[in-house]
Amino acid sequence: MERARPLFDRRRLLKGAVLAAVPYALLPETLAGAAPQPVDHALAEWQPATTSNYTNSDRPWSYDIDRVVIHVTQESYTDTLGIFRNPAKQVSAHYVVRSADGHVAQCVREADVAWHAGNWGYNTRSVGIEHEGWVDKPAYFTDALYEMSAVLTADICERYGIPRDRKHIIGHYEVPGTDHTDPGPYWDWARYMRMVDLA
Repeated sequence: MERARPLFDRRRLLKGAVLAAVPYALLPETLAGAAPQPVDHALAEWQPATTSNYTNSDRPWSYDIDRVVIHVTQESYTDTLGIFRNPAKQVSAHYVVRSADGHVAQCVREADVAWHAGNWGYNTRSVGIEHEGWVDKPAYFTDALYEMSAVLTADICERYGIPRDRKHIIGHYEVPGTDHTDPGPYWDWARYMRMVDLA
């Protein structure tokens, strides 16, 4: 007759105690409690801005989110990420879209207020998307950039109940009090809005 197994297996208990004593630094990263990527858009890569360049918040509870603001960086993708990491610059956006392949970097959580519009009221109520390029160089507005940006904008609109129209998806130049012209005369709004509708 087989002996009844004790409720607490001494060997398993000892193994558990040894594992509990192992410093987390010695465990593989996935077992060490590494936080998942904190992106709001599933296709984005986390490339955080310095905390000196945005305001911590808990939107949409602290402020309603009812706009997406479209920007053009006037810098390269890499330089833009560097600017957002530089505390002296006092600027950020929630996302940056790369021209060549449409790769999306998230730099500020959507719950936080990025400093992108130059207007505090618009910053508090919008998600800012920067697009790599220059307003006078339309070659930067590639198919990939438009496509991935449209998917991103549609996702933001879906999550916050933002209408997919030009009243709620605006250019930086449309923010009251701005002196910016982006996304500029070569940004194809009709094409972009069609793509947002279809995304």
